[in-house]
Amino acid sequence: MMLILCPYCGPRALPEFSFDRPVEAITRSDADTATLVKTLFERDNPRGPSRELWRHTYGCRSWLTLTRDTATHEISDIRPLGGEA
Repeated sequence: MMLILCPYCGPRALPEFSFDRPVEAITRSDADTATLVKTLFERDNPRGPSRELWRHTYGCRSWLTLTRDTATHEISDIRPLGGEA
């Protein structure tokens, strides 16, 4: 089973976490429609490292940024959202 190392709780099973979106798909609340469409639906989906927003839903409920390889699912970096562990 895949484990994710939560900076607050330690190693936890993948089902405790929820994927939200790639970091580059985060948009401003005041963005115009054309920008929203381009950012959310027309962006590239390359293989390889991707910075992603995840939540430890069934644990401490913190938001995390992970760097995950989309081809192998290997996680190379985990940080609390907006900070360091």
